[in-house]
Amino acid sequence: MSEVIKHIKHITAGLEPAEALAKLAELFPGEIVFSTSFGWEDQAISHMIFANKLPIKVFTLETGRLFRETYSVWNSTMDRYKQPIHAYYPDRDLLEEMVNKKGPNSFYESVENRKECCGIRKIEPLKRALKGNKLWITGIRSDQSANRHDMENVEWDEQNLLVKFHPIFDWTLEDVKAYIKQYNIPYNSLHDKGFPSIGCMPCTRAVAEGEDFRAGRWWWEDQSKKECGLHEVKQH
Repeated sequence: MSEVIKHIKHITAGLEPAEALAKLAELFPGEIVFSTSFGWEDQAISHMIFANKLPIKVFTLETGRLFRETYSVWNSTMDRYKQPIHAYYPDRDLLEEMVNKKGPNSFYESVENRKECCGIRKIEPLKRALKGNKLWITGIRSDQSANRHDMENVEWDEQNLLVKFHPIFDWTLEDVKAYIKQYNIPYNSLHDKGFPSIGCMPCTRAVAEGEDFRAGRWWWEDQSKKECGLHEVKQH
């Protein structure tokens, strides 16, 4: 698998993100997907895919607990590009069992409960979305958190047994904002209200100036390594 990663790094080196995505779409026909949560970064990449009509399937995880602003930008994006965004929902039986046993807000009670909720609403649907694919495109940037700084722009995902490519890994937030403005791309209005990272409504708050990018996610927990499990970081 290391040879595949080396090859991807080689053919994408020096290319603009949209050019790299086009190359990879040719290399992995019908086996390349992009996951969006409709944040700044994901909207920029969606534009690259849709505006250039790249054959990359775009999907999102519909957890059932999203902000109304997220649904609004989802709808605006489909209106703008006239392209499908495939929704993956939690398994009904697993979700009903958890809520019936622990209630709708059990994630506030312990880290274990929160990870269980993320597992049902996000991880299991993600596995279904990625099944049968060889390359997963994400909107991760290196400066989003200390954990993500340790990642590389091309890496092997052992959990899902496929390669991940982060096309705007080296972009700054200012780069992303400038791209959004340049192409007049729809974006989540919560970004203008102090939400740099937007997830499920009960688990996301605005952050104060100077706070960590992900301080608003699961703010009641320890501030270190606050990931939901979608993007595990390899330990060096």
